[in-house]
Amino acid sequence: MQKTEIEIEDIRRRRQKLLQRFLAPSALVILYIYFGIFGRNFFSYQTLVNIIDASYYIGFIAVGVTFVIITGGIDLSVGTVMMSAAIIGGTAFTRWGWPIEQAMLLIMIVATLYGIFNGIMVAYVKMPPFIVTLGTMMTSMGIGSMVANVRSAAFPSRRAAGGWFRNFFKYITEDNQAIPTGAILLLLVVIVCHVILTRTKMGRYIFAIGSNKEAARLSGVNTRVWEMSAYIVAGICAGIGGIAFAATYTTVMPSQGQGFELFAIAAAVIGGTSLSGGVGSVFGTLIGVFIMAVLSNGLPSMGLQAHYQTFFTGVVVIAAVLLDMYRNNRATKVHVLTAADKYRSETLEKVRELRESGDEGAATSLEKEMNAEYARLKREEREEAKRVRAEEKAAEKEFKDLLKKQSGNTNNPD
Repeated sequence: MQKTEIEIEDIRRRRQKLLQRFLAPSALVILYIYFGIFGRNFFSYQTLVNIIDASYYIGFIAVGVTFVIITGGIDLSVGTVMMSAAIIGGTAFTRWGWPIEQAMLLIMIVATLYGIFNGIMVAYVKMPPFIVTLGTMMTSMGIGSMVANVRSAAFPSRRAAGGWFRNFFKYITEDNQAIPTGAILLLLVVIVCHVILTRTKMGRYIFAIGSNKEAARLSGVNTRVWEMSAYIVAGICAGIGGIAFAATYTTVMPSQGQGFELFAIAAAVIGGTSLSGGVGSVFGTLIGVFIMAVLSNGLPSMGLQAHYQTFFTGVVVIAAVLLDMYRNNRATKVHVLTAADKYRSETLEKVRELRESGDEGAATSLEKEMNAEYARLKREEREEAKRVRAEEKAAEKEFKDLLKKQSGNTNNPD
């Protein structure tokens, strides 16, 4: 009997994992086919390039924020950190005369420093991640504007000196055909982050912190170091996202980037990362990024304006969070076997033994008998539960009447 119950529970867990693994990719395929059928010119190479272009910078910061969410934290600053680093790098190139290579290195350093600051404040100072990253979001916007003197920063065009880095994200052929080479870079970053999360000590400890931080600490894990490392990864990914944004667009505006973090968090949640921590996948996050990119390109192809994307993205995020809550409730729910469940489990074991011995007739007969008996036992259990609830309500009413009577006697001693 015990073996059968374990097998049933194992099958149930595998089914939930398969559902989580294939739900987001299935949604992406369905959305793409839907817009291809009902949208105008959606099944075109140019639309595919536009979808990939819209995924670069959001994709990089979404991968970084996945690390943070897995630890049970949140990072509201990745969008503005990305743009603050980009505008500082653009200012270094445009006004300070730095070479483009040094400007891109500066983008990476600035974004990483923001990540280190967030990690120190959360892991060592023990401030709430929401408050820390909210403050960093505002200060990064201010620092970017102050450094740029509230002026936009331009990066070199594709054919200008120093514009070579744009080819890493989109290569234009001689016949003016666009090749989204940035997809290769994005995929490489996702693969590296996947290896870190699934094949290294850092990844194991990040998942352990998100599952139960105190248990991880008591097990000897230096939770402060590894929790801080998640925010540093988010900062590094924001730096790569800043370079991607500079390669996709020519000009970076001051105070730009607010709201990008919401799309990044939404992509992680849509991809199956749990906001309660301990569960997540960067490949799932990548699928979430592409789902939002398909929405942003598919809705205009149906004649709907850009603000519809915000609405539908919100709907998708709410649905993803509800699904995450359902999975967490199922995972934490204690399943107590009743007498009917134990009878069914024992009988299924007998049916399996009969089938293995080749007695199919006896197995079928026993299975039919089991179904009838199981239904009867379940019906009796429901009736018994109903009777117990009725007795509890009657006892509760009697207790309230007794309290009310005693209260009346106290107020009227005569």
